[in-house]
Amino acid sequence: MSDVPVSILSDVACHLGEGPTYDPHADTLFWFDILERKLLELPYPGGQTRIHDLPVMASALAAVDEKRQLLVTETGLQLRERDSGALTMHVEVEADRENTRSNDARVHPAGALWFGTMGKAAQEQAGAIYWFFKGEVRRLFSHITIPNSICFSPDGAIGYFADTHENRLYRVACDPETGLPVDDPVLTLEGNEIPGGIDGSVVDATGTLWNARWGGGRLDALTSRGELIRSIQLPARRATCPVFVGPGADRLAVTSAYEGLDEDARRADPDAGKTFLVELEVEGRFDPPVLL
Repeated sequence: MSDVPVSILSDVACHLGEGPTYDPHADTLFWFDILERKLLELPYPGGQTRIHDLPVMASALAAVDEKRQLLVTETGLQLRERDSGALTMHVEVEADRENTRSNDARVHPAGALWFGTMGKAAQEQAGAIYWFFKGEVRRLFSHITIPNSICFSPDGAIGYFADTHENRLYRVACDPETGLPVDDPVLTLEGNEIPGGIDGSVVDATGTLWNARWGGGRLDALTSRGELIRSIQLPARRATCPVFVGPGADRLAVTSAYEGLDEDARRADPDAGKTFLVELEVEGRFDPPVLL
């Protein structure tokens, strides 16, 4: 385990903190408390955390342009006006399924969005992973219980995803121009070899995959073939997702959760749900805007 300083970036404890996204133009970090229907916003590297109430569960955010963002929600993809916070449905996805919600998501280098759905009670194989690009939605993978670790190689030729329930990470060859898979997924990592479950991930400019380990209290760096390079201990056991932050994308922020912890467990894990800054210099990169 690497000895890397980790500080608290936001001390707001989220029930289920997820979906961190950094906006380099506004120098602002956004993330969600999925279960409490909140969008959180923090000027980087410090300041007051603003909390926006949402009418639905939402789990991820992508930039569209200087005025709009795209939110991944339990009823579909919704446009958000940055200034007013007003939401407008753009594309409905599983809006007729009251027992499912959105989960992990990320923008492919081509501007396509991959996003996952899952059962609200993590019902087995109730979820899926979808592709959205220029107004079109396709279901890519079905029968997934907890979709996570959606991320891409810098050139867009490789996509990654995981099912945290299976604790397996997969990789799949993609068309760099569209973000669509061009082959079958290949098992990359059997997560049971490492403490905790495979949760959210992001890939840096060198191709290294950084994975948050739910229940493992750590951030792991992996090669594109799933080989463990290093591990960094985090202050909360239920780490959920990392993101590159800062004008140079040279640091990592990591969200966490206190979901499922009783009073005794929360006392033993006092920073559960908070958002952390890993004081390690990395060669990160920013996601592009999603193309509507």
